[in-house]
Amino acid sequence: MKLTHPLSIAGLAGGLASLATFFMMNAGAQDRPEVTTVASYETAVFAGGCFWCVESDFDKVDGVIETISGYTGGDTINPTYKTHTKDGHLEAVKVVYDPAEVEYGELVDYFLRHVDPTDDGGQFCDRGNSYRTAIFVDDADERTDVETQIAAVDSSNILAKPIVTRVLDSAPFYDAEDYHQNYYLKNPARYNVYRRGCGRDKRIKAVWSGKS
Repeated sequence: MKLTHPLSIAGLAGGLASLATFFMMNAGAQDRPEVTTVASYETAVFAGGCFWCVESDFDKVDGVIETISGYTGGDTINPTYKTHTKDGHLEAVKVVYDPAEVEYGELVDYFLRHVDPTDDGGQFCDRGNSYRTAIFVDDADERTDVETQIAAVDSSNILAKPIVTRVLDSAPFYDAEDYHQNYYLKNPARYNVYRRGCGRDKRIKAVWSGKS
């Protein structure tokens, strides 16, 4: 930066102030990641049985910003863990993601491969409507994307039985109670005992190896 010449007190002071501002504004500029605005994030909602497990699975995906366990698809407002089953709601997870890092179709594919999409009676040891699989779509483009992927899997004969995961229009989503959020992190021992005991990973491996 060129300072005033000849050097005067005022010129020197002004130059030093400008120099300090320059360094403050640019300090660590190369180290700071580019910040993506929240407005650019998108959401997707998946029901895949126990929402603790679905949340845990999606948190491993690059580009997923946040996962929220909740209830959706039922006939009432403000369901709770005690009431959601009789009210027709499914346990589901809202996935907040950055489309610049992961595409919607990739999330759909990941979801299908982390559930048993051939089971219409629930998931693993959890039975009943509230544990059935579903993908909630926001518009015709998302529906087409999901249905195309399902058709491709079915036609490939990778699975022993056809996919029965429902493709449903988006419905109001209600956050589950705080103790359900990030349960696998808050209570890792209990979560791991449940997941193993329910046979989730063993069943998924069998289904996707064509041994269902």
